[in-house]
Amino acid sequence: MNTNKDDTGNIIYLDHAATTFTDPKVLETMMPYFTENFGNPSSPYDMANVSKEAVDSARQQVATAINADTDEIYFTGGGTESDNWAIKGIAFANRKKGNHIITSSIEHHAVLHTCQWLEKQGFEVTYLPVDKYGQVRTEDVKKAIRDDTILISVMLANNEIGTIQPIPQIGRIAREKNIYFHTDAVQGIGQVPVDVEALNVDLLSLSSHKFYGPKGVGALYIKKGTRLDNHSHGGAQEKKKRAGTENVPGIVGMGAAIEQATSQLEEHAAHMKKLRAQLVEGLLLIPATHLAGHPEKRLPNNVNVIFEYIEGESILLMLNSYSIAASTGSACTSASLEPSHVLIACGFPHEVAHGSLRLTLGKENTEEDVDYLLQTLEPIIRRLRAMSPMTPKEQRE
Repeated sequence: MNTNKDDTGNIIYLDHAATTFTDPKVLETMMPYFTENFGNPSSPYDMANVSKEAVDSARQQVATAINADTDEIYFTGGGTESDNWAIKGIAFANRKKGNHIITSSIEHHAVLHTCQWLEKQGFEVTYLPVDKYGQVRTEDVKKAIRDDTILISVMLANNEIGTIQPIPQIGRIAREKNIYFHTDAVQGIGQVPVDVEALNVDLLSLSSHKFYGPKGVGALYIKKGTRLDNHSHGGAQEKKKRAGTENVPGIVGMGAAIEQATSQLEEHAAHMKKLRAQLVEGLLLIPATHLAGHPEKRLPNNVNVIFEYIEGESILLMLNSYSIAASTGSACTSASLEPSHVLIACGFPHEVAHGSLRLTLGKENTEEDVDYLLQTLEPIIRRLRAMSPMTPKEQRE
């Protein structure tokens, strides 16, 4: 499947952090479970056993990909659901022990809004600051821990600026204090190695459509012995923790996608880093342009830059007219006129943070795509700055 612009006028897609396409091989694996193998996995006959075996196989694929046991993998409807279940489940199951939660100020809104909702239920939340690169400081984690702290939730890698967090170190701190530790790893799978043992996590969220699987399916890793409330009540699905008939085609697709993504990890990361270097070098030639996020400790496919004096939304509209798809930040907040909470937390002023552009590469992007983007973007920036009242005289044409 080619999503990039060529002589036939296809789009150059540079928003893989928002979603990826479903890989054709993954879709092929899914198709029988929409049609001939449509049985309910909970039913007692042979036809249903085909579906049950497919779900079990996908569970093994996910477990293998993150170095977990199969009975520690629970399928969900996506990353947001996994985050909600992990945080609310721990909070309410351990409320007698304490009511304090620690998270970071740059989490995805699936985490931040969940924590804000829990505050209304009587829980207390500490939102950790980050440095200028968007990294949580381990010393801040230690300082924030209280006797009543029951959960720490810090994302593996930020969805906007790509910065990778010191998850193993934070996990060790949590273990020493006997505090549950959750990480949102939605952006990490297929980009960097994800090993639940090496990361020292108790819970880890995944979403299939971020690594060339179908939308509407995800998973939550729950370490054995972790005490959290059930997600929903009803049938006995997902070991009685998440009731409801399984999305068999989606689960099968997720299993196939995560196996493919992790088996091709080194090759994919090398390709992404090469394109990223080309992209960053070209973008920083444009005056008054800043790279957001850590220069090295970041996802290999992520580039987030800020152009002073102009707004990111205007850049996107003009790029779209040239068949280039990108974003200013998280797709979940694309309708908001507020500047990115991530960039503000990194110390960028409001008026500067409005000029952000997030470019996230995918496996079908090429050097030609990057060249086209750079050739197209530079005159767009000049044109927008020429129209902006904020642009200094020396930056105007």
